[in-house]
Amino acid sequence: MAKFGSYLIMSIAKQESSDWVKGSSLYQEFLAEREEILRHKWIESEKLGQDIGFEKAFLDWILKHRSGWKDQRVKAPSAASRAVSLT
Repeated sequence: MAKFGSYLIMSIAKQESSDWVKGSSLYQEFLAEREEILRHKWIESEKLGQDIGFEKAFLDWILKHRSGWKDQRVKAPSAASRAVSLT
């Protein structure tokens, strides 16, 4: 019984930790950036007529678009927050 109780406590603690992380602004920023990379992957894959893969899309997006995307998010934080909450 003690083993089950210990497992239950650990599960609850892990869930609370996970909820805290998922609610953090850093995690929300990660999700927004990931969404942009996936969008870029789709666009570039459509242009080439084949899947370019996440890694290539990630590197290409970082080199070509990340700084502008981050600048835009800093200039319009309220719009960025709304975009994150919709995803």
